[in-house]
Amino acid sequence: MHAYAAMRSTVHRVGESGHEVVFDDADVECLASVGDTLLFGTLDDGLYRSADGCETFRRVDPPGMASRVTSVAVSAHDPDVCWAGTEPSAVWRSEDGGRSWAECEGLADLPSEPEWYFPPRPRTHHARWLEPDPHDPQRLYVGVEAGAFVLATAPDGWDAPIEWHDRPPGSRRDNHTLATHLDAEGRVYAAAGDGYAESLDGGRSWTALMDGLDHRYVWSLAVDPGDPDVRVVSAASGANAAHRRGESYVYRKASDATWERVGEGLPTGEGVFRAVLARGTAVGELAAVNDHGVYRSGDGGRSWEPLVEWPDEYRGEPPRGLVVR
Repeated sequence: MHAYAAMRSTVHRVGESGHEVVFDDADVECLASVGDTLLFGTLDDGLYRSADGCETFRRVDPPGMASRVTSVAVSAHDPDVCWAGTEPSAVWRSEDGGRSWAECEGLADLPSEPEWYFPPRPRTHHARWLEPDPHDPQRLYVGVEAGAFVLATAPDGWDAPIEWHDRPPGSRRDNHTLATHLDAEGRVYAAAGDGYAESLDGGRSWTALMDGLDHRYVWSLAVDPGDPDVRVVSAASGANAAHRRGESYVYRKASDATWERVGEGLPTGEGVFRAVLARGTAVGELAAVNDHGVYRSGDGGRSWEPLVEWPDEYRGEPPRGLVVR
């Protein structure tokens, strides 16, 4: 397994033989990669891009884009189509691999926007997660932290007016991570501070799935690349526990079974900061990063093994992002 992992101010290239820091110049918040291109957003210095496997980096500074970049994504249909979300909440799109960007106007005009609120910084909010639909290039799922799930559709193309569908029935409010699956058209997964939910109709309606989930502040999620019915999430008892005190549990749900706590080989519990999860590239392969290291599962999240163990200086530092290549 090869991956990029982001801690608070560093990006690491991780492999079977260890890890190396490839970037340490800003407050990193999110990652996305395709081929040799890596995009990552920071909370203090905007958007960065590397097109050579992290040998060199270039800061991308589109006119009007906020310096707090809170989400990045790449389309499954075209690797040149990239997305970025910012604080205050806005969505940006690139058609040339992240070199140039244009804002998708209208997100902040939605009826629920006056209720959007990010508690540590009052009177603001951000696009915490962007998930392009792998089956429909004219559909994008947007998770606003905190305040709304938004479905964006562009039936006439992204250069035409976008249709923003605000807070579909049953959708979560405090969205942290969204996911889709190549083998499950119309299915969308949501991990949120107000629990876990799924949609089977492309985000238009949602059902909460919480049976067995004892910790309901859900932070991250990953779905088995080979089975859309195997979901794994990281969760805590609340925001303070997840982000400040340190508390992390991992749950797994297969098909219609209830959630069960798992994590053999993966540090969890009190004193461990919430894991960021990512799908791998093979059936059953998942990855996790926390303040102890990077871990791999080959059995759909039941058990884990360390890929990299962090130096002690990273203990107590919540991880920011993880992508597997």
